[in-house]
Amino acid sequence: MKVCVYGLWHLGCVTAACLAERGHEVTGLDPDGEVVARLQEGKAPLFEPGLDELLQKNLASGRLRFTHEASRAVQDAAVVWVTFDTPVNDQDEADTDFVHQKIVELLPLLPAGALVLLSSQMPVGSVARLEAQAQADLPGRGLRFACSPENLRLGQAIKVFTEPDRIIAGCRKPADRELLRALFAPITDKVEWMGVESAEMTKHAINSFLALSVCFINEIATLCERYGADAGEVARGLKTEARIGPKAYLSPGGAFAGGTLARDVAFLSHMGQSADLPLQLIRAIRASNDTHRAWALQRLRELWGGQLADKRVAVWGLTYKPGTDTLRRSSSVELCRQLAASGVVVQAFDPAVAELPEELAASIRLCASAEAALEGAQALVLATPWPAFRQIPAATIAGALPGGLVLDADRFLAQQLAGVTALKYVTVGRPVT
Repeated sequence: MKVCVYGLWHLGCVTAACLAERGHEVTGLDPDGEVVARLQEGKAPLFEPGLDELLQKNLASGRLRFTHEASRAVQDAAVVWVTFDTPVNDQDEADTDFVHQKIVELLPLLPAGALVLLSSQMPVGSVARLEAQAQADLPGRGLRFACSPENLRLGQAIKVFTEPDRIIAGCRKPADRELLRALFAPITDKVEWMGVESAEMTKHAINSFLALSVCFINEIATLCERYGADAGEVARGLKTEARIGPKAYLSPGGAFAGGTLARDVAFLSHMGQSADLPLQLIRAIRASNDTHRAWALQRLRELWGGQLADKRVAVWGLTYKPGTDTLRRSSSVELCRQLAASGVVVQAFDPAVAELPEELAASIRLCASAEAALEGAQALVLATPWPAFRQIPAATIAGALPGGLVLDADRFLAQQLAGVTALKYVTVGRPVT
């Protein structure tokens, strides 16, 4: 099938490469000529494990090409798959008008009867809004719209796209369903078909439920720290409850970061306000998560009697999660800034970060290795759980931090440091002894 993938950042690059890998004839379209030029060389605009190799393989096969010429890209395309990454500001508010306008600009160039599949993270009603505008501006063209919410995760995007648990798809007509069935067939036959608005709402509901789960277990964890319980054991009790299940998002640890979960919480909050509905639970998610984001800083203040000035702290991991080089909205970067503002010397290492932006270099000393970051430090904060950190011997950490602190919100090094009495190991949901 000929497919045009419109919008080529993380979601779009992965979608285009994976569709081509599954045998579709794919043209990637983006208005940014520099992004397109890099992609034509097989270089993605951001780091995702295996993505450059997949791009290069399918460019060589002829099943994948990239262009910024819209009329060329949509010619003969059976489906135009919209994959712009929706911009988000620091208040978790999405610039949905940006995506809407990009789609509107493309509509006059589409063949009559073309199907537009929206996967960008947009609020409920976005498809209906596009349908109304297409009908007003291009009557008689018969343009159709459908929704399949994105389900990618940075660092695991290719596997998630090619081996999904299922695909959520919302469309209006049986003919649209059959076309989408053919599009998805090389990926999976597990498709949950529903109405367009239901598909849009499902994305909001999934991410908000995951965010709620993270906040719930972290609030339980704060009680465990004060009352002598171990939140890891409590989480095990929850996950072995048949009505909850082993895959529940109930692992005590750091606050959720990045814009993906927070964006859908914000969508639902705004929708409740617009409908004059008091969504107390949804509104509380962000407040709870924001409180928990300060866990590491509060712990250091408590353990050091409030005296942070002139302390030296090693921070392992700066990206917002493993498997990506993205620093924006990283809770680790936020912590580093707070520590520096309190007079702490911050020494950090991240395997995906070779150079810091100018605004961060003033407050963070970027080190050449994890071991170098430990030199002279009184505490280590494990901020981003890169697998490479588990390869560093416990003796190396203990030797560099005699009598020091290790703060590891997600218990990533728990097994590695078990029994190391030379360190005080501090984690979310366990009392400090």
